Amino acid sequence: MKKIEAIIKPFKLDDVKDQLEEIGIRGMTVSEVKGFGRGGGKAPVYPGAEYVIDFVPKLKIEIVVSDDQVHEAIEAILEGARTGHVGDGKIFVLPVDEAIRIRTGESGPEALS
Repeated sequence: MKKIEAIIKPFKLDDVKDQLEEIGIRGMTVSEVKGFGRGGGKAPVYPGAEYVIDFVPKLKIEIVVSDDQVHEAIEAILEGARTGHVGDGKIFVLPVDEAIRIRTGESGPEALS
């Protein structure tokens, strides 16, 4: 099993969710986060003043999938999140040693569905 974390632009959430649902992934955790990458934030100008916003608002999507769903899930996230502009985000894939459904006690891949 793998945990996929994707940092995306907030307005792309519905597109990513739709793409994941198309391949049968129905559950995800979404958190509001802030961060910056190579761009280092923004420097908007308002009448008479310029100031720097150090952190840009993003969303973090977390899903856990079986090993055979990883590449399909990554492609779905790429399709839904990509705008072609700076700041589209990142995808991280991490190993998951165990998953347990609290309600039933099921474990492993059975706990994911």
